[in-house]
Amino acid sequence: MAVDVLSLAVPGVRGIKPYEPGRPIEEIERAYGVADVVKLASNENPLGPGPRALAVMPERLNGLARYPDGNGFALKSKLAEKLSVAPEQLTLGNGSNEILELAARAFVLPEHEVVFSAHAFAVYPLVTQAVGATAVVVPAHDWGHDLEAMASALNERTRLVFIANPNNPTGTWVRRGELKTFLKRVPAHVLVVVDEAYFEYVIEPDYPNAIAWIERFANLIVTRTFSKVHGLAGLRIGYGVSTPEVADVLNRVREPFNVNTLALAAAEAALGDFAHVTHSVTMNQEGMRQLSKAFMEMGLPYIPSVANFIAVDVRRPGAAVFEALLHEGVIVRPVANYAMSNHLRVTVGLPDENQRFIDALAKMISAP
Repeated sequence: MAVDVLSLAVPGVRGIKPYEPGRPIEEIERAYGVADVVKLASNENPLGPGPRALAVMPERLNGLARYPDGNGFALKSKLAEKLSVAPEQLTLGNGSNEILELAARAFVLPEHEVVFSAHAFAVYPLVTQAVGATAVVVPAHDWGHDLEAMASALNERTRLVFIANPNNPTGTWVRRGELKTFLKRVPAHVLVVVDEAYFEYVIEPDYPNAIAWIERFANLIVTRTFSKVHGLAGLRIGYGVSTPEVADVLNRVREPFNVNTLALAAAEAALGDFAHVTHSVTMNQEGMRQLSKAFMEMGLPYIPSVANFIAVDVRRPGAAVFEALLHEGVIVRPVANYAMSNHLRVTVGLPDENQRFIDALAKMISAP
C-alpha cells in the first residue's frame, strides 16, 4: 500500500528544505577528479584541535562502552569557573546548534512569532518552521542586524529573538551599547538568544560579552561552541548560558546523553589550551588581511568581518564561480540562500590555502 509519508508529517516540517552543509573533500575529489582539495567552506579551524584536546581523547577510548555523563559534571564545572557562572546556568548541546533548537522547542508554539535578521544563520528559520511558528525577518542594515527595527517588530505574539553576534554569513557584529539598549526594550515574555559561536575570534574592544548581562536580563540565552576556535567541529559540542530557571526548561527537552564521552573530555581539555586559541586567533587575523588585500586588488567588494570567514561580492552569480572553483579543487560556500546571490563566503584557512583560493578566484574573475 502506497503511503504519502510527507502528508503525515506535522505542518511545519512538511515545508522545510533540509539544511545543506558544505560539500566534503572526498565528494569533490571523486566528482571532479581533482586532488589536494582545499576546503574553505564551513568555518572550521584549519589548525584543527589543540594538543591538549588531542592528548586526552585516547585516554577515554576504553570507556566508550559506557554511556557518557549525562549531566556533563566535569565540563560544566570547568565552564562555570571560566565564565563566572553557576553550573546550573549551563545547558550542553550537540553543538550550539542544538541549543538554538531547544529554545524553539521549549518556548515557541505555532501561534508565536520568532524574530531574526535578514542574512542571518539559516538554522533560525529552520527551527522556527519546525515548530510551526511565524518567522518575522527584519531587513538588515549594511548586511548586519538593525536592532532598532528588530525591537519595533516585537509584539505580544513574539516569543523568541535570534541575534547572531558576529553574524554568519556576513561577519558583521553588534556593538555593546546597541545590544544593551535592545535588551532593555525587550518585554519579559520574549526570550533573546545571542548566538556567539565566533566569540573567541573577535578582537574589537566594543564587542559585548553577553554572558555578563544574564543576571540583569533574565530572558537572555547566550550560546557558544567548541566547533570554531577550538577546532572540535567533528565532535559536535556547544553550550548555552542562561538563568538557572531557563536552563532548567532547556534541559527538560534536551535528549539524554546528547553529548558524547570524547566530546566532553576534549572540550574540557580545550578550555585550558590558551596557546592554541591565541595561535588560532592570530593566524585568523593574518589570513583575513591576506584575503581582504586580494579582494581589494581584484576590485571585489567584501563585507568587513570579525569572525573566521569573509563574504565577497564576485560581481556575478556566486553559484557559477563556486562551481568553477570546484574544478580548481577549492571549496567555498555560495550564499544565495541568504539572499546574497553574488557573494561567496570564504573561511580563513592556512596561508597557502588562502593563496590557492586567491589564485583560483583571480583566474575566474579574469576569464571572459
